[in-house]
Amino acid sequence: ATKRIKEACPYVKISGGISNLSFGFRGVTKIRESIHSVFLHHAIMESGMDVGIVNAHEMIAISDLEPDLREICDRLVFNRDEEATEDMLKRTEYEKRCIEAKKKRLPLPRKPRGKFAKKPRKTFDYDNVEPTPATEPPKPTSHAAQNYIPNSYQNSKITHEKIMAIRAKATNSNKECLNIDFAQPSGLYPETFPHFVRGRDSVRKYITSLFTSEIAIYDGAMGTMIQNYSKKNRLDEAEYRGDKFKDWTCNVKGNNDMLSISQPHVISGIYKQYLEIGGSNLIGTNTFSSTTIAMADYEMEDYVYELNYEGARLAREACDEVTAKDPTKPRFVVGAIGPTNRTGSISPSVEDPAARNVTFDELVETYFEQIVGLMDGGSDILMVETIFDTLNAKAALYAIGEYLEATGLDVPVFISGTLVDQSGRTLSGQTGEAFYASVRHAKPMCVGLNCALGAIHMKPFVERLSKVVECFMHVYSNAGLPNAMGGYDDTPEDMARDNRTFFENEWLNMVGGCCGSTPPHIKAIAEVAKEYKPRKLPDIGRPKMWLSGLEDLVVDDVHNHLGLPFLNVGERCNISGSLKFKKLMMAGDYATAMDIAKKQVEDGAHVIDINVDDGLLDGVAAMQKFVKIAVTEPEVSKVPFMLDASKFEIVMAGLKWCQGKCIVNSISLKVGEELFKEQATLLKKHGAAVVVMAFDEEGQAATEDEKLRICKRSYDVLVNEVKFPPEDIIFDPNVLTIGTGMEEHANYGVDFINATKRIKE
Repeated sequence: ATKRIKEACPYVKISGGISNLSFGFRGVTKIRESIHSVFLHHAIMESGMDVGIVNAHEMIAISDLEPDLREICDRLVFNRDEEATEDMLKRTEYEKRCIEAKKKRLPLPRKPRGKFAKKPRKTFDYDNVEPTPATEPPKPTSHAAQNYIPNSYQNSKITHEKIMAIRAKATNSNKECLNIDFAQPSGLYPETFPHFVRGRDSVRKYITSLFTSEIAIYDGAMGTMIQNYSKKNRLDEAEYRGDKFKDWTCNVKGNNDMLSISQPHVISGIYKQYLEIGGSNLIGTNTFSSTTIAMADYEMEDYVYELNYEGARLAREACDEVTAKDPTKPRFVVGAIGPTNRTGSISPSVEDPAARNVTFDELVETYFEQIVGLMDGGSDILMVETIFDTLNAKAALYAIGEYLEATGLDVPVFISGTLVDQSGRTLSGQTGEAFYASVRHAKPMCVGLNCALGAIHMKPFVERLSKVVECFMHVYSNAGLPNAMGGYDDTPEDMARDNRTFFENEWLNMVGGCCGSTPPHIKAIAEVAKEYKPRKLPDIGRPKMWLSGLEDLVVDDVHNHLGLPFLNVGERCNISGSLKFKKLMMAGDYATAMDIAKKQVEDGAHVIDINVDDGLLDGVAAMQKFVKIAVTEPEVSKVPFMLDASKFEIVMAGLKWCQGKCIVNSISLKVGEELFKEQATLLKKHGAAVVVMAFDEEGQAATEDEKLRICKRSYDVLVNEVKFPPEDIIFDPNVLTIGTGMEEHANYGVDFINATKRIKE
């Protein structure tokens, strides 16, 4: 206003009571006068202010201001960012403590860090990548997926030892002649889209065509439909048991999955209603709880293969029957894999944050058995759904990966998370973005959200997820929020209206319903969905390292507190980096050790390094306990972890307790190329990024050329043979000591700096 007034009113002077500006910071003259200094400099020199009421004795020249304080004043005066006031309040408190310290002749407190301008990142030719349109979601690196090799649906030819062992203990009454082959004659239907023939056509290729041409329709709630059936028909304990389980030793009413065995007509009828009334392109199997872990509640662990086989087989038969009536609309079976009733990330004990009621390996085992049954029953796709704990989901995805590796098949994977309330987080605390960053290594074909909320409540979270997900997206929401009786009140018209927002914004490729939804709900949603285009896959740009704790972190976009494009990895939870931490770990004082981790995050660490290497410590046990406690501490686990150990089994022990995407530190060629590849492959399966040391069979790289040679060799093995994502590789070319007086050490600093640039090139 000063400049504009003087322009409009010739010869006038402009004055002001300067102390008013900083009244909120009264009591600390240094802060107030620093603010005045910046304000007056710009008001006088740039806008022509002439007069002011000031304390002349206390005035400070702008050139005499401390650089960091001047920066905060500039941000505050010009309202450059939302954090300026908070930063100035912190600086004011610091100056007050300095005044008190000087009075009492005590050491000055530590100065809070200011905010520095972000410096540009060094770029290389490959950084200047023009985004290109995506024609399909990112594919798994397997030969079958990369080349769209159709699933043969001839499961009897799959004779992997682990799979055969699961089939051998099956409880199916006719298991000796069980049909597990579902291939169709290649000439059954025309070869052109939208027709599909199992064994002839690639499911991956077909789903890509379907999801890019229309918003596909998934089914609705199974439990709601079973409840509706029971209102009109008798469905009590005796009916749940049926003939096969009539003498069962415990109550089983409520075990909906067993109805695939005891009352198959009920489940088949529900499948057909979703296909015929709802118009579903894809239906999920009645197998949400069909794992040994969940079935333990009913003492039915031995029946898991049969439950999954029958759940999938009934869906297969229903889909084939409906498809035969209209071959231009093939129907697909989605093998539903639920979260189990245990959680890998959350302690069941208030007193013991390290306690768990299930391990990662136990989850993998139970999921693998479920997957075998689902695939033998004729599933086309596998869906890990209703994920409230991402660690459970990672175990399921690992099991899927093991199955696909054992069989050589390409089976598309869908993943569906559950955000439990309006915080937009899973039960285990992750944001939607962190959840996706944690599972994207599995190369899912479709990712989305289901359950917990109605469509209208999901809107902000679906929008955020749609901005980052690289594959197709789906939503199948509840029919609103539950009422006082635990039911759902949204009508088909309500659900169709609330889902319309997703379609208008082109956020989805597939839509369905969860709790409270029925075939009429799905039909109403489908009627609205057909008016809109599906979500466009995001353009393909430069790959970036994307880590996660409870929150996500794109490493390539990070700037630290000094404004440098640099990732701060906190070193104080490292026995070699902190004597205090070492003493705490040796004493078993994990609670106080957590305080060190929290302080590092507060001080600007983007990632927490965890290293418990010590000859007197059980490294595996210590790593597991520290990580299990750390993931329950939100102020610690909001950032990703770097699991650091000289022994590979120690980092693996920690990795199996991390729901987020971690960095493993480290592997190298010093163990030999074959073991190096084995370790890298295992880390890839878990989705971890990796630090690779510049070591090989001959020793440590010291010179610039040796650093480059070993890193390039490691890179070629990882990227070309293991198919490890290059953006998830961190090379450590060895920072070695200078200033020792030995001539051969004098160039170590220069060698590292030069090698860094050459390695990145």
